[in-house]
Amino acid sequence: MSESNVQKHVIENNKLIVERTFNAPKQLLFQVFSESNHLENWWGPKGWKTKNHHFDFASTGVWHYGMECIDQEQSDWYGEISWGKAVYQEIVRNERIVYHDYFSDQNGDINQALPGMEIAAYFYDLGSQSKIVMENTFQSKEELKKLIEMGVLEGVSSQFEKLDEYLEEINQK
Repeated sequence: MSESNVQKHVIENNKLIVERTFNAPKQLLFQVFSESNHLENWWGPKGWKTKNHHFDFASTGVWHYGMECIDQEQSDWYGEISWGKAVYQEIVRNERIVYHDYFSDQNGDINQALPGMEIAAYFYDLGSQSKIVMENTFQSKEELKKLIEMGVLEGVSSQFEKLDEYLEEINQK
């Protein structure tokens, strides 16, 4: 396992902190988190394809997207679409992105039955590599526990593997 594949997570009260190092400069890592066309190429777990329905990367801007399971081996999920909505709170170019993240429906209405969270993503320069630290804060420990039971850690790990592959693709161009 290369250093770029090492992912760490810490659970503190109602907070899930995930960090991962990537073989890409910090500016590129920030770019793939902040541009619609890049996000569609890697966002979501393996076997899922993301389509952005609205993307406004600005403070108070909204990102509304659907992730469709395209992997027939994920038979329980195959063909299903999971909708998400992010509302950006703070953006500091190449440094951090803070947003509220929710489950939603196809119209962008927030699903109140599922936990939302505030995500603060911090980007660090490590020379030829970069690191992201994502602090996911929930309303309660119970909401965090619910998402962990739903497989959020496996989903994030799978998503970061897709991001690794995508960054490798970009670096080869």
